[in-house]
Amino acid sequence: MAIVHKGASLVPSKTELVSAWMPRQRWYHGLGHAPELRRVGGFRFEDPAGEVGIETLLLADTAAEPVVVYQVPLTYRGVPLEGAEHALLGTMEHSVLGRRWVYDAPHDPVYVDRLVETILRSEQSDEAQASMGSNELARGTSTGQVLGSVGSSAVLTGEQSNTSIICRMVDLEGGPAEPLIVKVFRTLQHGENPDVVVQSALTREGSDRVPMAIGHLSGAWDAPGGEGLEHGDLAFAQEFIPGVEDAWRVALVAAASGRDFTARARDLGVVTAQIHLALAHALGTAPATDADHDALVASMRSRYAAAVGLVPALASRTAAVEHVIESVREANWPALQRIHGDYHLGQVLDVPERGWVALDFEGEPLRPLAERVLPDLTQRDVAGMLRSFDYAAGSVGLADPAVDATPWAAACRAAFLEGYASVAGPADADDVVLVQALELDKALYEVVYEARNRPTWLPIPLGAVERLTTEEGTP
Repeated sequence: MAIVHKGASLVPSKTELVSAWMPRQRWYHGLGHAPELRRVGGFRFEDPAGEVGIETLLLADTAAEPVVVYQVPLTYRGVPLEGAEHALLGTMEHSVLGRRWVYDAPHDPVYVDRLVETILRSEQSDEAQASMGSNELARGTSTGQVLGSVGSSAVLTGEQSNTSIICRMVDLEGGPAEPLIVKVFRTLQHGENPDVVVQSALTREGSDRVPMAIGHLSGAWDAPGGEGLEHGDLAFAQEFIPGVEDAWRVALVAAASGRDFTARARDLGVVTAQIHLALAHALGTAPATDADHDALVASMRSRYAAAVGLVPALASRTAAVEHVIESVREANWPALQRIHGDYHLGQVLDVPERGWVALDFEGEPLRPLAERVLPDLTQRDVAGMLRSFDYAAGSVGLADPAVDATPWAAACRAAFLEGYASVAGPADADDVVLVQALELDKALYEVVYEARNRPTWLPIPLGAVERLTTEEGTP
């Protein structure tokens, strides 16, 4: 059993070590300023061998506006961890234990083993016993789908906002088991993570159109403003599906070669509608209110203003854009429900003998969590996928101007809508209005993104804005 040495001195301190390391991490939001970290929570896991210290720090960066809370799991070792030089934060001198090597814990197999064990067995963490910030315990919740232990693990590279760990599993009898992927959330927000809630609900419904949810870890920390505790999800374990491509790559190859993709697009429409029906059954629906109408109208106007600010030529479309926006207010809305929220071809896997499998139900990354967990229009997901087919065709054209994949995209869009309607029922006039409006809303979002990040891609969303604000733009 590891011993917590209260009152021991550390040089440098934990927050000093993390402060120097954090700005180099891809998930750090504070570009342009050095973090000013304050512990607002944390917990420990016990190493059964008693050799490795395992601690998770929940740290508020008070230099950010608004304040951001980060999750930083660490392991402390008396000797270096072989092969983990890339995950080393540095060393510190412990007044009792001597030199300690400090690692980013997702790269340490001892941490991964304890994290997965806590989730799979619905157990709780050990108390950190720190003098500053909350010492609330973290609690695991299992869906009961999997039992076993971690045989080996590896961190996925290239992620922007979270840290995902691929776990090769061993069953209770010591044989190989299906692998898991555990997503450690680096940026914490008060409230349930929509990815956890939605995928867990679909797993309970028996849907195989999403990776099976295995369980999650939740916790609490001091609210940065000092008004009590905030609660949220810290990690999420789900089925890992190896060796597959996402629908974006599959569609891109088809678009570049001109290969017919309508059957696959139709199947994707079917899958999308099946997911929506399962979510409505599992999590319920809510009638749309006047406030919901007003919120979407205000959001669209804000998006348009931001787009015009970056591309002034769009001001010529004001009357047409306003006409589409007003049509949203006048349309009869269906009941609202939980949806994907950031739906596009890159969020769908092509799994052999299983078909399309959707993932990453966290919603649009730039929207606050409080908005992403609200019931929404299913037409938003439909519009997002229509935009994605358009982007696949547009990216092919950018790569090779001699290739016009516009007809390919139009055929895929029609087939997707046909597949969706085969499950959800035929679209009426109000459905058409809402899909067109939400596709325009997405295209305006894309204009802002491309103007700021990839100006050479601007023709793709600008073409969509033009199409969607003309008579011919109706889906």
